[in-house]
Amino acid sequence: MNPAGHPDVKPYDALLVLSFGGPEKPEDVVPFLENVTRGRGIPRERLEEVGQHYFLFGGKSPINDQNRALIAALEQDFAEQGIDLPVYFGNRNWDPYLADTLRRMTADGIGRAAVLATSAYSSWSSCRQYRENLWDAVQEVPGAPRLDKLRQYYNHPGFIEPVVDACLAALAQLPAGGDAARLVFVTHSIPTAMAETSGSEDGRGQPRPAYVPQHQSAADEVAARVRAATGQDRRHDLVYCSRSGAPSTPWLEPDVNDHLEELARDGVAQVVLVPIGFVSDHMEVIYDLDTEALATAQRLGVQAVRAATPGVDPRFVAMVRDLLLERSAAERGEEPERAAVGSMPAGPDLCGAGCCPNPRGPRPALCGVDS
Repeated sequence: MNPAGHPDVKPYDALLVLSFGGPEKPEDVVPFLENVTRGRGIPRERLEEVGQHYFLFGGKSPINDQNRALIAALEQDFAEQGIDLPVYFGNRNWDPYLADTLRRMTADGIGRAAVLATSAYSSWSSCRQYRENLWDAVQEVPGAPRLDKLRQYYNHPGFIEPVVDACLAALAQLPAGGDAARLVFVTHSIPTAMAETSGSEDGRGQPRPAYVPQHQSAADEVAARVRAATGQDRRHDLVYCSRSGAPSTPWLEPDVNDHLEELARDGVAQVVLVPIGFVSDHMEVIYDLDTEALATAQRLGVQAVRAATPGVDPRFVAMVRDLLLERSAAERGEEPERAAVGSMPAGPDLCGAGCCPNPRGPRPALCGVDS
């Protein structure tokens, strides 16, 4: 607590919410996808094909509005807790671009900010790439604030508990309370080579590979809590969505639609799709699950519902505050308690040397011991 009796966030004078970004209108779609795939040599025709997913929803991704809602909830939470700290918003791939946000923060006199990335797990695409983005933006903006990325939070109770309640609510939508339901946990697929090099080799944080074990730990914890709440011992699986890239490149499998085919062949009649890899209902959720996977289940005669993501659940919002206060205390030389549930400990504040390497070669990144 500071002298006024409010939670102490020193040395930070701002929080930055850092996210992926998404198009806001139809004419944004292809330029946005060009930003996402820059340097990969993907032809425009393929981008236009992928863009059809966005056009189904009016050419707008929901992710920016969801982040604005999260920021509004954080601002309210901070105010209620007596935390006087502005919250900024920056994206990797679309407006508001990260560098532009850093320019505004610099103009506002911000000297040091904590950074929440809207990705809970460890891999190059879900963690280190954000750190590389931070490095690039800081080089672009003279006098930019010092930025400290908050730790991974896939096993924080503020993330896990809303997912548990979402599963219970989804089960209640099924006949007989979902007594026969399989829990199918879904996350974003990544190349298997990227998954194998996720994590660290220097003993700082979880050793390699990290991406799949982190998801499995989170899924196991949610399933155990659902079992305790319902008295039903349901089987559960971890599957993937949103595969992209060359067909010759191995990616994590099984795909959620292929898995639903297999479950139907095995006589599974009820399924709850749990988007364990996502913090809000962005495109991978509303297209890959709500559109494609639920259509697959309907075709197969499998009763399926989709559990909600944490979004702006008050426990998830409070988790962000907890991570901020935890890191603030650590930066002041204190030893804060680090909340974590499941089979893995809380992650480190700083990523290890060579953690989650860029598959195209070494790149500088902020917020790591090798940065």
